[in-house]
Amino acid sequence: MDTERKESIHMKVGIAYTFSAYVAWGLLPLYWKLLQSVSSEELLAHRIFWSFLFVAVLLFFKKRWQSLKEVIKDRKRVLFVFLCALLISCNWFIYIWAVNHGHIIEASLGYYINPLISVLLGMIVLRERLNAWQKTALLLATIGVAILTIQYGTVPWISLCLALSFAFYGLAKKLIQVDALTGLALETLMVFPFSFFYLLFAEVQGTGHFISASPDLILLIIGTGVITALPLLWFALGARVVPLSTIGFLQYLAPTISLILGVFLYKESFTVTHMISFSFIWIGLILYTLSYTRKFQKVDQRPHSVEN
Repeated sequence: MDTERKESIHMKVGIAYTFSAYVAWGLLPLYWKLLQSVSSEELLAHRIFWSFLFVAVLLFFKKRWQSLKEVIKDRKRVLFVFLCALLISCNWFIYIWAVNHGHIIEASLGYYINPLISVLLGMIVLRERLNAWQKTALLLATIGVAILTIQYGTVPWISLCLALSFAFYGLAKKLIQVDALTGLALETLMVFPFSFFYLLFAEVQGTGHFISASPDLILLIIGTGVITALPLLWFALGARVVPLSTIGFLQYLAPTISLILGVFLYKESFTVTHMISFSFIWIGLILYTLSYTRKFQKVDQRPHSVEN
């Protein structure tokens, strides 16, 4: 009985960590809006700079520097980490730019599409087999994106770039298999020199916002490292014990919260076309998530009748 109780407690704590991570990611637009006076390029540089310092301190206190050294010794893993660093930097920049230029809805669409892009990459790169429900989910998502593209005459590039960059980032992370803390430390370390020299150059040129900023703005800029690292660590702690199917449902919290903020708080345009497009994607995501449940898997595995 004690073992069952402990497992139940671990599960509840794990769900709380995972839930907190997705809620934090969903509320990120609120934070970036507070830093709207700073350019997207400078915000990205600060996010990398302070994330690395914050994670480095955590590694020091947790005495985890040895795990960092082990990854660095492997040339192949270093190349994959560098790829991860480029992809996540690209993803961060596009998201910051989208939020501060009035495209929160399009950004949220990207994170709705992302899981389905990941499934497609798994099929192409890792030779994973898709069941009928997952294939249907991909088709519905494609229709949803196509509706937006045809109606407005332009491809929703913000959504697709966010979805693709994060999906490829997830794939690269899966291939190197490095824990969240070590991975984030290495990824930010790889691009740390670029961010440092960019910030130094900006301050020398007088275009930087850190030295001349008010104390409140300085604290917010430093906080970009904390708001980047903490949700990732919460997710890593939760993912250890929370079933994949539960994570599948929780992962839609973040884009849903962002979507609500975009529509109701920041009054971004949400048209009938958006509603139809999102509906196709939402139905696809529901099917995709349910495809991991036993009931749906049993239905998919039933022998199909052959008509003569």
